[in-house]
Amino acid sequence: MLRLHSSPDSASMAVRMMLEELGLPHEVRVLDRERDLASPDYRALHPLGLIPALETPDGTMFETAAILLWLADRHPAAGLAPAVDSAARADFLKWLFFTSTNLHPHMLNLFYSDRAAGQGNEQAVITASRARISALLDALESAAARRPDWLSPDRPTLLGYYLSMLLRWMGSFEAGDLRRVTLTDYPALHAVAAYLETRPAAQRVAADEGLGPRPFTEPC
Repeated sequence: MLRLHSSPDSASMAVRMMLEELGLPHEVRVLDRERDLASPDYRALHPLGLIPALETPDGTMFETAAILLWLADRHPAAGLAPAVDSAARADFLKWLFFTSTNLHPHMLNLFYSDRAAGQGNEQAVITASRARISALLDALESAAARRPDWLSPDRPTLLGYYLSMLLRWMGSFEAGDLRRVTLTDYPALHAVAAYLETRPAAQRVAADEGLGPRPFTEPC
C-alpha cells in the first residue's frame, strides 16, 4: 500500500491527482504542519520536513518531481510520461527538470521570500523571482504551444498536473498583487490546466481538499 503524507493545497496535490489518475490503492495521511513536520518520525521520511513524502515498496520517496516520475515510470501503460525508450523522453525530461529546478523554486519564493534572503529582504526576492517566473513561463508556453504528447491539452500528463498545480498557486494572489500570474495570458498552458481540472481524478482531490470546482483556472 502506498502512503502519501500530505497537506491540503500543497505539493502533495499533484501526487494525489496522479495516484487517482492511475487508480492506485493508497492511504492519505494529512499532516499537522506545526506538530508533524519537525517530528523525528517525519524527519526520518523527509530530512527537511517538507511535503510530500510517499512511502512505497521501494522505500520512501520525496521531491515532487521525483515522486511523479517514479509513479509514471512504474505504470507506463497509462501514458502519463513518455516511456524510457521513447524518442520523446529526452524532450520531456528537460522540461520536467526545467520546471522542478527553475519554476518551482522561484514560485516558492513568492510565498516564502524570507527563506531565500532572510527577513527584511522579502520584497527584493519577490521582485526578482517574479521577473524570472515571467521568462520561465514564456518558455513553457512556447513548449506547450507545440502540443507535445507529454504536455497535451487533450489527455492527462505528469507535467500537465505538475504545472497546473504551480499555476494554481501563482493565480491565487489577489488582482494587482505583483506575485499574481494570470493564466489566460498563457493560452497553451491554460488549455492544459482547463482540461485537467475536468478529469475525475482532479475533481475528487479538489473536492476533498476544498479547492473548488475549477481548481486550476479559477483558484479559490
